[in-house]
Amino acid sequence: MRPIAVHGAALAALVLVAGCTSDPQAAAEDEAPPAVVATTAPGSPRTVIADADPVAASVSASRALFARSPVVVLADAADPAAGLLGASAAVGLGVPLLLGGEAAGDVLAPELDRLGVTTVLAVGEEVGAVDGGPEVRTVPAEPDAVAAVTGLDLVPADPVAEDARVAAVAALDPAAPSALRPAGAASPSSTPAQDGAALPQVRRGEPLAGTLVVTSGSAETLAGVASARAAGAEVQVTGGATDPRASAELGQRLGGAASVVVLGADLAAEPGLDWKLDTAATGTQLPGGGQVLFPGRMMVALYGIPGSAALGLLGEQDLPGAIRRAQDMAARYQPLVGTPVVPAFEIIATVASASAGPDGNYSSEGDVETLRPWVEAAGQAGLYVVLDLQPGRTDFLTQAQLYRPLLELPHVGLALDPEWRLGPGEVHLTQIGHVGINEVNAVATWLADLTRELRLPQKLLVLHQFQVRMIPDREQLDLSRDELAVMVHADGQGGQAAKQDTWRVLHQQADQPGLAWGWKNFIDEDVPMLTPEETVAQVQPTPQLITYQ
Repeated sequence: MRPIAVHGAALAALVLVAGCTSDPQAAAEDEAPPAVVATTAPGSPRTVIADADPVAASVSASRALFARSPVVVLADAADPAAGLLGASAAVGLGVPLLLGGEAAGDVLAPELDRLGVTTVLAVGEEVGAVDGGPEVRTVPAEPDAVAAVTGLDLVPADPVAEDARVAAVAALDPAAPSALRPAGAASPSSTPAQDGAALPQVRRGEPLAGTLVVTSGSAETLAGVASARAAGAEVQVTGGATDPRASAELGQRLGGAASVVVLGADLAAEPGLDWKLDTAATGTQLPGGGQVLFPGRMMVALYGIPGSAALGLLGEQDLPGAIRRAQDMAARYQPLVGTPVVPAFEIIATVASASAGPDGNYSSEGDVETLRPWVEAAGQAGLYVVLDLQPGRTDFLTQAQLYRPLLELPHVGLALDPEWRLGPGEVHLTQIGHVGINEVNAVATWLADLTRELRLPQKLLVLHQFQVRMIPDREQLDLSRDELAVMVHADGQGGQAAKQDTWRVLHQQADQPGLAWGWKNFIDEDVPMLTPEETVAQVQPTPQLITYQ
């Protein structure tokens, strides 16, 4: 006998170990019965396949989706042409695609035995019959050869780039599979099967219509994706993203899936995967799409108080006029950047006051129900809303909790303005306020917990700053909570040279990875105020939020 040649003795051993599954009585009959495949939906609503090794990943996917398959397709994990064409064959036949490699026998043999394999279609390798084991049909990685032995009518296809292979497999149509081949490979030739023997007729299993397989598209998932399509499961490729909230399309599909299979070591390692999947499954979208704020969008906001022109552009017109003005301002930026530009409101919810007021905190808190029409109408029009806090002598967390009813809305974030955070005995406009990092982190923790509890899209937490001493320990800022996108917003006014210097110094203070950045243009106070074109060209890196006051 000749050994199976996916690294020789390893695969020969696995076929020997997986023997004793052939049916001599059926083989003696004039017409062999069909090979009946049985699919199986995962036993739990969520299954995670975390194997980084392609061979192991192919076995885990087969085990998750198939109860029985007398026929399987086998390809060498190191042979892209065999893997892609093997995927085409597996999807067309409705059987698992398994991968071989060095020392693969110990991994593959138990799965061949569990599936009750009697026939192996080995694509791309020299294989001979093995006494006492499954019958092996060998074909080169050529479409005509595979078509001859399987009876499939493979549709010609363009070569597939390396980073698009998994997506191409996910797009295979079981009723008319394409003959996939890697870019750079030689054009296919007309090559018949070596022995001319056809596979047994395969009867597909029941399609797993309620099962969704999610993968980033990492290379080790290719065989698992092929097995999923062969089993009739839906596959969603995130295009490299490991956070399920980043894909609007995935969120829509998750909501309708009875069971979800997460395929890939990178996705399995995503921090907070379970709650992120739960959040994505709600399908709730941020203005501009998706559930993650940055990267992927720029915001352009009007700042101020509804009904008052004293503190910004927002209150210079009525609500419909403010929405139109924000939309028009955002539209001026759209041709200048490569991401969607989302209009926004930054509403001053609590206003620094010259007098102590009844509560003695030198801050006037806006009524939630008075602000609600502006917040809700903005969301309906596709605007994001940031609620700005100027707390005086109280603390940011106390004031933030007053606005929980509005922060429970998916399009509403929060801004902390330390300029107006007073210490004991301080008054506004005499001292510039500041806030300790522990207070900021307490707000971040509360807001993140709220976001996770309600399965809301990522929320924006803005920290206004134009002096280092306003947030003196910012290098200790907690950026570990993925429920939030945290931003430092440079909101100083005056000459452009001074503003650029502030921008530079703030970045030097603590330009932590994952920190977003914002910039404010003052209509009257900047000398001169930058145009949209100048803002994008001169403020680098390009801000993710640009506010107008």
